[in-house]
Amino acid sequence: MDKLHAMRVFVRVVEVNSFTRAADTLGLPRASVTTTIQNLEASLGVRLLQRTTRKLSLTLDGAAYLEGATRILSDVEEVEASFTSARKTPRGRLRVDMPGSLGRLVIIPAIHEFHARYPDIEIMIGMSDRPIDLIQEGVDCVLRVGDLQDSSLIARRVGAFRPVTVASPAYFAKHGTPTTIEDLERHIAVNYFTRTGKLMEFSFERDGVTHEVKMAGNVAVNDADAYVTCALEGLGLGQTARFMVLPHLSSGALVEVLAEWRPALMPLSALYPHNRHLSPKVRAFVDWVAELFEGCPLMQGEDIPGYDCGAETKTKKVPVAVDSVAMDQDSACLCVM
Repeated sequence: MDKLHAMRVFVRVVEVNSFTRAADTLGLPRASVTTTIQNLEASLGVRLLQRTTRKLSLTLDGAAYLEGATRILSDVEEVEASFTSARKTPRGRLRVDMPGSLGRLVIIPAIHEFHARYPDIEIMIGMSDRPIDLIQEGVDCVLRVGDLQDSSLIARRVGAFRPVTVASPAYFAKHGTPTTIEDLERHIAVNYFTRTGKLMEFSFERDGVTHEVKMAGNVAVNDADAYVTCALEGLGLGQTARFMVLPHLSSGALVEVLAEWRPALMPLSALYPHNRHLSPKVRAFVDWVAELFEGCPLMQGEDIPGYDCGAETKTKKVPVAVDSVAMDQDSACLCVM
């Protein structure tokens, strides 16, 4: 039995939820599709599909096999595409993941430009602060924030930003305004915790020296948008990306403090598995993101009060100089803070 052919038939049956429609789209006799699925189940020794007169449904084994088969077929497609004209015209389904705030405020408003440039790429955008297993979850590329450690993933730096330290006027009215790092001992913070439960420290730089400050607090969250909301509600000082709080800084709902103690620079990286290194669609997306960020000073580590990346109508055409090295997705700070 041709296993790749059987996988394609099985995936198509699931996609269209019909043996007949799968046969039509594959140009095969319906009996051939039925026999292929039966032989595949016999070969695996499990039932993949529950069949009734009205519908088809995946069994638990079927769901697991679908995930693996989809990943294998995608890998085969990538290898074939790297030796064909698809390198010049990227196509196919692309799964990416990124922090919600970065997607909502920067990527999604510009995604129409990506689609106009690459109309044959169907992009699926997941937005979360959680670490994910790219291989197991079938994700082609992730955007992550923070310093990374060596591992089997390839990372390309596509930008950077400096956070700002902020709080609401209500907080300052109740607790006063810190003017030095030492003052922070008498203040409380909205804390952010990682997947391991560790609280992220506040970071400051001055005269080339980095200071990490562990802040006391009554509330900790693991979602970037919730983090900003807590700061708006006066629950404590927060340290987050300027692009996330620009409207609140402009309206006065949040006020920046300790501006002379600039928070440490946070790198932005695109990470992908080695088997996606030659993928035209992954390369197209990463190049586009790098270009998008290159056209926004806030995404290049420049701290420009009041500047709004979303106000840019065009991105620059200058490529970003980057290095490709192996990195570890789980070591990054996964929120845009």
